[in-house]
Amino acid sequence: MEMILASASPRRKEILFKEGFDFRIIPSNYDEKISNLEYSKELVEDCAIQKALEVKNRCNNDSIIVSADTVVVLDNKILGKPKDFEDAYNMLSNLSNKTHFVATSICLIKSDRIVADSEITYVTFRRLSDEDIKKYIKTNKPFDKAGSYGIQDKGFDFALKIDGNLDNVIGFPVTLFKSLL
Repeated sequence: MEMILASASPRRKEILFKEGFDFRIIPSNYDEKISNLEYSKELVEDCAIQKALEVKNRCNNDSIIVSADTVVVLDNKILGKPKDFEDAYNMLSNLSNKTHFVATSICLIKSDRIVADSEITYVTFRRLSDEDIKKYIKTNKPFDKAGSYGIQDKGFDFALKIDGNLDNVIGFPVTLFKSLL
């Protein structure tokens, strides 16, 4: 049975590959519009479901479709991917010296069966200087990452504390995925 990852995320691809899964990639064309909205588990899970359904409609019905949506949430507001340098700077500045959470929803679709669930990890950032933020943006190109950061990026040292699963913050909580599978 074929597994399809409905994502273009290199981080999700790498995590699944390291775990030994055989899959092919068909990125979803679903246009998620949840940035700046109030967080709810249902909203993020629905986004993952819609991504999977969009790919399912273009694929073999016997495939297992796997999708995920990761959001960074500060003060119950969803931070999406930054539009530009200024947007990334503002997001990282707002995360400075605060605790936020990262929520990833995973959806699996096989035939007409849909399962979805979410995981949350809390991350506390140290106080960031203007120079810290500017240097990070220039060297790590955070424009494809929710909240403007990738905790796995080379030289990333903003996190003082991670309470929960690191794979979740990277964008694909493997333990949750395996339980849904």
